[in-house]
Amino acid sequence: MKKYKVIAKVENDKFVKYNVNNLVLFAAFLDKNFTDWRWFNVYEYKKAGDGIQLGNFTRHRRPERRFIDF
Repeated sequence: MKKYKVIAKVENDKFVKYNVNNLVLFAAFLDKNFTDWRWFNVYEYKKAGDGIQLGNFTRHRRPERRFIDF
């Protein structure tokens, strides 16, 4: 199963970081728990540090699939 590291901007000056394996469900999670979220960046999963950025999404340009296809 693919796994991503995601950094989301949830308030004017607050960011959260999660390990995610379903981008569609993660957007729904943000809707429920951080109603004012703005965007999130998706990185390849690495145990230490951030990997390469694979994509980014906003409240209006949401992920349509669980994974990012190349």
